[in-house]
Amino acid sequence: MLESVSSIAQRVLNGELISRYDARALQAVGGDDIYDLFYWANKIRIQFKGRDVRFCAIVAAKVGGCSEDCQFCAQSSHYQTAVQGQTFLTDEQILASAEHAQRVGADSFGIVNSGRGPTRSEMENWLGPLLGKIAAEGKTRACATLGALTPQTAEFLHRSGVRRVNHNLETSERFYPQIVSTHPYSERLNTLRHAKAAGLSLCSGGIFGMGETWEDRFDMVFTLRDIGVDVMPVNFLNAIAGTPLENQPKLPPMECLKIISICRFINPTVELKVAGGREVCLRDLQSWIFFAGADSTMIGNYLTTYGRSPDVDHQMVRDLGLAWQSYHEGPVMPESERPRMARVSHTGRYQIPIYHEADVELDVEKAAGALKA
Repeated sequence: MLESVSSIAQRVLNGELISRYDARALQAVGGDDIYDLFYWANKIRIQFKGRDVRFCAIVAAKVGGCSEDCQFCAQSSHYQTAVQGQTFLTDEQILASAEHAQRVGADSFGIVNSGRGPTRSEMENWLGPLLGKIAAEGKTRACATLGALTPQTAEFLHRSGVRRVNHNLETSERFYPQIVSTHPYSERLNTLRHAKAAGLSLCSGGIFGMGETWEDRFDMVFTLRDIGVDVMPVNFLNAIAGTPLENQPKLPPMECLKIISICRFINPTVELKVAGGREVCLRDLQSWIFFAGADSTMIGNYLTTYGRSPDVDHQMVRDLGLAWQSYHEGPVMPESERPRMARVSHTGRYQIPIYHEADVELDVEKAAGALKA
């Protein structure tokens, strides 16, 4: 047993948070010693998260037509991918997806909306009522992945019965400008702050394998620890044809498992969820994610790519001698039948309403005066 890994692991098991220096020592582990890393990550998982694992499911309510230029995303209107134009699911389709998520044992069910952030109309007339219905039924946790949030939209979600939002940092602040140019890293951080202030549980992680360094990986994971996220999705790049990252090579399975293990050492108490890219990057080693420290995974399909059959993932868990934990926290009732939100949220030096611009008419004289200030 490699003494350096064992020593760091014992400190984590004793309740100590490791440093970046420790994380670098874990990253340097190679050869057959990497199995020691997995062994201790699994011990940490069992102590802090128990033996049961969790599933979560998502549905893309609005797909495509996104104004942002995230270089990994098939839904960006900046690229020519298989996803062209913009499509919407019906309420019936979304609710049927939520029912299916409950049947396959998903602890959480997330509605995902393409775009920089939700409009007031989408929130009040479509997404809010749907999320409220799912939350009130209490069969699975109602979650939302809607892009950037303001204090008003975060509070609206909480009033609607939502108790968790997903908003990934994606990568480090240093590497981020090479991946996204249409909105700043600070917007992602602010969304998490607004959500937390509104009483929402935070689900935030990133994508590994976009060309980032290990230091970038550490930056993101330690930032997430500092913020205090509750769930950390670990995604591996599944390069999409037509995006700028289409030729980025896939991470090798053992590197994926090493990333999972180090994330567990750094964040011992979070729900560590292996999500996008699991099937294409880990291949035959998918069942190792739990041995490497994860305690959660996505079940079913992703946003624009297919996952495995839920039956296959159920069998994988059973074959490992594990069990999955379904949602058991019960209904969350919305504060009112049809919650409303503040008309507009202003932001930035000139107080421009960037998230809800469709809700107001531009006062040209006022705008010109602001720009001269």
